[in-house]
Amino acid sequence: MPITFCKSNLLLFANIYPHNERFIFAMEKQRRFSVLKVAVFLVLGVALWWYFFKPAEKVHDEKAEPRAVVARGDLAQDEKTATEIFKNVSHSVVYISSIELRRDFFSLNIYEIPKGTGSGFVWDKDGRIVTNFHVIGDASRIEVILADNTKWKASLVGMSQDKDLAVLKISAPAEKLHPIPLGDSRNLLVGQRVFAIGNPFGLDQTMTSGIVSALGREIQSVSGRSIQGVIQTDAAINPGNSGGPLLDSAGRLIGVNTAIYSPSGASAGIGFAVPVEVVNRVIPELIKHGRVMKPGIGISIAHPSLAKRLDIRGVLIINVQKGTNAEAAGLRGTRQRGGEIILGDIIISVNNKPISSYDDLRNEFDNYKIGDVINLGIVRDDEKITIPVKLEEVQ
Repeated sequence: MPITFCKSNLLLFANIYPHNERFIFAMEKQRRFSVLKVAVFLVLGVALWWYFFKPAEKVHDEKAEPRAVVARGDLAQDEKTATEIFKNVSHSVVYISSIELRRDFFSLNIYEIPKGTGSGFVWDKDGRIVTNFHVIGDASRIEVILADNTKWKASLVGMSQDKDLAVLKISAPAEKLHPIPLGDSRNLLVGQRVFAIGNPFGLDQTMTSGIVSALGREIQSVSGRSIQGVIQTDAAINPGNSGGPLLDSAGRLIGVNTAIYSPSGASAGIGFAVPVEVVNRVIPELIKHGRVMKPGIGISIAHPSLAKRLDIRGVLIINVQKGTNAEAAGLRGTRQRGGEIILGDIIISVNNKPISSYDDLRNEFDNYKIGDVINLGIVRDDEKITIPVKLEEVQ
């Protein structure tokens, strides 16, 4: 039959077999260790039970009251400036939606689809709205939503692809129209505070702020022509901000937000605005004529690739149009004589400002009006001469 050991049995066993004391003490040690394990497991079990099954604490208090509000104090000066600008100018900013007509492939029915959205601002009390050309583009129908959320059908007054500007007109009453105040971008400084108001991603009446990051930038318009003197800012400008105003700290228009530099298509802290001086020169032209009256001199010039191949720095005249001021001034085009090609005059300056490409010439002409007389610096037969020419309208 099995033997059951207890402490008395072990002592008896030790008296009978004294040479087995090590075995007896080992058995005693094992018995104590077993008791210790049981105690540890018992304590651990109680602790786990308490953790998972302890009575729930009271989570509701019927005496709870709202906490006292700490007085904020007066706004900081920069906050006052920002809030005042938004309050005073936001009602001049509009939301623009362009709509395109599509024909169903199967039914041939014509239907409308949204083409894009953007921003703009009120130019005058006659209902004229300024925006970017690329905002309205090839839209079949354009809607303008004012700050009071009234919606108006807009008609196109005029556009300039070269400057990415367009003028729309709505029939809203004068009391709903708040023309934006104009500022001056010629005396801007890098680091100066600026604000942008627009409708990014269709979220209307949004304002962002930043600084003038750089001046005198050059960007390419939708027509491929360069726009010079552009303002660079880090104020967040996203899709939908295009056509909206860039404002100085006095709440005056200093530029029209037109483009961003971003690999992702969202704001990366590099935005560009057409300066207000360009806007204030182009918009009246669009209102008067529906297009910009381009000053020129009536010449045809060589393609840039040809000028590069001939290693010409300047603008090579290929042809002088009959009856133009260029012909009257005696400018010469490229001609052939006895099988030999004789290069025409090469324009190298306008009023002593260097000219190295057609873009340079066109942008310099844009600084003058039709009827102004300019001094053309040209190279003729390896000699530099100056010829005065009166600017006229050209296509």
